Amino acid sequence: MSAHYQVSGGTAAEISASVESGIRSGELPAGAALPPVRALAAELAVSPATVARAYQELRQRGLLATAGRHGTRVRPRPPVATRRALRPSPAPGARDLSRGEPDTRLLPPLGPHLAALAAEFAFPVGYASVGVLPELADAARERLAADGVPADEITVTGGALDGIERLLAAHLRPGDAVAVEDPGWADLLDLVAALGLRAIGVPVDDDGPVEAGVRAALAAGARALVVTSRAQNPTGAAVSADRAAALRALLAGRDGLLLIEDDHAAELARVPLHPLAGATPAWAFVRSVSKPYGPDLRLAVLAGDEATVARVAGRARVGAGWVSTVLQRLVLALWRDPATAALVDRAGESYERRRGELLAALAARGLTGHGRTGINVWLPVPDETSAVTALRDAGWVVAPGALFRIAAEPGLRITVSSLTPTDSLTTTASLTPDSLAPDSLAPDSLAPDSLAPASLATAADIQALADALAAAAHPAPPSGFTA
Repeated sequence: MSAHYQVSGGTAAEISASVESGIRSGELPAGAALPPVRALAAELAVSPATVARAYQELRQRGLLATAGRHGTRVRPRPPVATRRALRPSPAPGARDLSRGEPDTRLLPPLGPHLAALAAEFAFPVGYASVGVLPELADAARERLAADGVPADEITVTGGALDGIERLLAAHLRPGDAVAVEDPGWADLLDLVAALGLRAIGVPVDDDGPVEAGVRAALAAGARALVVTSRAQNPTGAAVSADRAAALRALLAGRDGLLLIEDDHAAELARVPLHPLAGATPAWAFVRSVSKPYGPDLRLAVLAGDEATVARVAGRARVGAGWVSTVLQRLVLALWRDPATAALVDRAGESYERRRGELLAALAARGLTGHGRTGINVWLPVPDETSAVTALRDAGWVVAPGALFRIAAEPGLRITVSSLTPTDSLTTTASLTPDSLAPDSLAPDSLAPDSLAPASLATAADIQALADALAAAAHPAPPSGFTA
């Protein structure tokens, strides 16, 4: 526990409130260890059962996690606002490859589309005109159908995680088990904990969730299964055709199981989609616009069976109500714009090249990284703490695998979107207002050398990073060391 914070209280409620206060203030930061139950009970002069109840309540709310011999710790992203950032800012001059975000320099410009919308829809709309726009729903159905996803029933949510939260809340109750990828999306792991659900880890390889792991999770009582279709975070896995066929056969007709697919990479993915949609009676397919078009566009389309979509839409009506029609119209304009499609396609090519070059550089140094698709590379290492520290000392910041793991082996997540592009790259951030006019963004005007996807990441950048990763993964023995 932090040496500067003292847990107090004489009842379970008071102890729980004290710990939560420490988390809010930042005095108990993410990952901070709490005292063992008996030690804290003796210190506070209460029974061990009182402390155990306090810890249990905090675990059920997703603030704490208990991990065997590692004891009870504050979760990496506890669901409570804190006054300190969960991750400290990188040291001056350090290269931050830890964020898992798209390269903002490659996101499509929004200005021309916002200006066009302002001119076309100059007057505010009332309650009678809100909800899912029929034209957006039609466009989403067409895009999903092209990828083999049945989309007769569709709604929109405030991003992928919002959609998944609504799905889990509508179908499950606290204490129910959810099968999640391991390693998997850190935000999803924290959401599952915050909802009071139990996470069952399913091992992942380059082709997606391992069939034996899914089978074991079902046998352990999983009520829901969450699968990332492509660009799995953090490993870059993508569900292959053979894996999809095996999983569909395993899941076929399973009543009582909610199947959720997350295709967050969408148009950025360079591999075909092999959906599981419809394998179970209750299912949902979620596709957000954040990675291809911008994280600030909080919108995802959600397709599924009639009952599941109705539950999500109905719950939204008694809560947030709807996703802004202004945002829906903006997304529709981006979808319809050929120039934007060309920009997104070039961004996908850029990430593919950066990721491929890093994987090749690691292989040349005897390291096996993973990353079939997406913006991340997963590198197994023997010791995350020493590797992260060594990389920090070398001027590189990466995400420790502990953020993403339940029982998986240690590793590091490296986000390739943060690697430096060459000076020859033209990005949307460097485009002038005149160049952003609709006519000037015609696809034919985007000559190959205007975005230069083949030269986005400099060879020196990749090689320097690979050298640092190799040294961190296999540190040299101390001076004077003999085997």
